[in-house]
Amino acid sequence: MNKLKKWLIVSLLISLVSGIVVLIFTFDTGTIHGLLSIRPEYIVAAACIHGLSYLVWGVRLRGMCKTLGYKISVSRSFQIVTSSAFAASVTPSSMGGEPVRVHLLHLDKISLGKASAIVLGERLLDGIVILSFAPLSLYVFKVIMEDPGIDILLIAAALFLLGVLLLVLYAVWKPVATRKLAMFFVKWIAPFVGARTDARLEQIISKVDCELENFHGSIFMFLKKENRKGLFFGVLNTFLFWGVEFSMLYVILIGLNQYPNPLVVISAQVLMALLMAIPATPGASGIAEFGAITIFSMFVSSSLLGITVVVWRALTFYMNLLVGGFVSFRILKDTEMMKKLLR
Repeated sequence: MNKLKKWLIVSLLISLVSGIVVLIFTFDTGTIHGLLSIRPEYIVAAACIHGLSYLVWGVRLRGMCKTLGYKISVSRSFQIVTSSAFAASVTPSSMGGEPVRVHLLHLDKISLGKASAIVLGERLLDGIVILSFAPLSLYVFKVIMEDPGIDILLIAAALFLLGVLLLVLYAVWKPVATRKLAMFFVKWIAPFVGARTDARLEQIISKVDCELENFHGSIFMFLKKENRKGLFFGVLNTFLFWGVEFSMLYVILIGLNQYPNPLVVISAQVLMALLMAIPATPGASGIAEFGAITIFSMFVSSSLLGITVVVWRALTFYMNLLVGGFVSFRILKDTEMMKKLLR
């Protein structure tokens, strides 16, 4: 539990300090007027939109499970994705979210290999959508901002995300080479984790080989003719998920009496998704706040910039912690799994 507390405290501390710094450096007399004229119903609507994104995400997860012949309820898929959102919020590059989803799917009698295929399939679809919109977003902001430092960060983030996608694609299309590489790492790591006997090592290798077989079989099941409908709905739900998620910021801005170009608002969030993919801090704390104040400054007035960033971060980060934490520790009561995955 100490490791989980450490990640949570670090991510909260960085985010809180960053938020305070953002507010201090953007506060002026216009900020007071902006606070007094906030339309709270739009902020509530933005929170509901973020809550809707959990449901869309859960429906996508449920659909991908169904494609492989497994049925999970909508409520269960909601529990899985919100718990995943909590873990993602306290780990660098949101990497803790995927192991949580795999584990919880495995608890529903889905093999680890197939659960991994489902979760990596989700990650792959998300990456494809973000990278597809990245060139347009970079072009839009290239026209309105000149900051070589941000350009370098965005390019680095895009390359990192592209590298992850290429590794996943390589694992899919080259199963034999992937299996050999996995076996090499298993044999290399086994002595360090206590598997020193030949019998124990053989058992681990057999388990890994079985799950890799399940993984590759599941990936190719998604590509079969009879399952392409399920894959199509997965792609459709991915676009719907990001459409819902990206609409939230525009609703926040309306609540703050700001009416920027919707295309610019969407492009800003695509770039933020790239920046937050950099595995630097837990939950991208600090990166999100300071990246947002730079990018959002292109279409938000300086007086309301800090408020916009804080409200946006409250919904995309703190709401994930609250909802995901409640589900994880009060409903699922699966703290042992969290402890192991975040060690």
